[in-house]
Amino acid sequence: MTLRSDAARWGTLAKFFHWTIALLIVGAGIVGLYMTGLPNAPQKIRIYAIHKSVGLTVLALALLRLAWRLYDRRPDEVPMPRWQAVGARMVHGLLYLLIFALPLSGWLYNSASGYPLQWWGLVQLPSLSGGSDATLKPLAHGLHEWLFWILVATLVAHAGAALVHHFVERDATLARMLPWRLKRLAAPTATAPEQMPIPAPAEPAVSEPAVSEPAPSETKEE
Repeated sequence: MTLRSDAARWGTLAKFFHWTIALLIVGAGIVGLYMTGLPNAPQKIRIYAIHKSVGLTVLALALLRLAWRLYDRRPDEVPMPRWQAVGARMVHGLLYLLIFALPLSGWLYNSASGYPLQWWGLVQLPSLSGGSDATLKPLAHGLHEWLFWILVATLVAHAGAALVHHFVERDATLARMLPWRLKRLAAPTATAPEQMPIPAPAEPAVSEPAVSEPAPSETKEE
């Protein structure tokens, strides 16, 4: 398995970006839904810090993924109807847009709230709003939530389409992005209904002529 993609499969690095970003988004979403109901306490601050750091990690990986995508080749298109190909490109484009927009909206919301932003406690990031902004804060918060739910719906559509391609269309769309080898299902083929073999006509039996043994010759007594 190579780092770069080839004509048949995505490369190792493309798969790493794809699945790592997907897992981080799911994790950040679960943490985000959980932390909103927590009471104000030091634990809530720590969970918020983890949520923000994961979001910034997604943003950094998305930048690296885009840079690698411009360098790496794309596997050959899987044969499919034109409307499916156009729909797939639109969904992929929307996913890229949301993967960038969601962390940036969270960064903007944190800046408008007047809170410092650190990446895993190692790097201090600048404010996008120039400090606390009571007008921008609710707008950024609403945008962040809406982008999250749009991303959830887009991911569900993306995953559902991949499963349909694998189990219904039975092509290599999903198999070539999985981090492990998966044998592609064979496409169904139309088969003629099974017919009973027609027996060959029996040849007429040929009776052999009866062979009569010669009668013993009569001898006269002399």
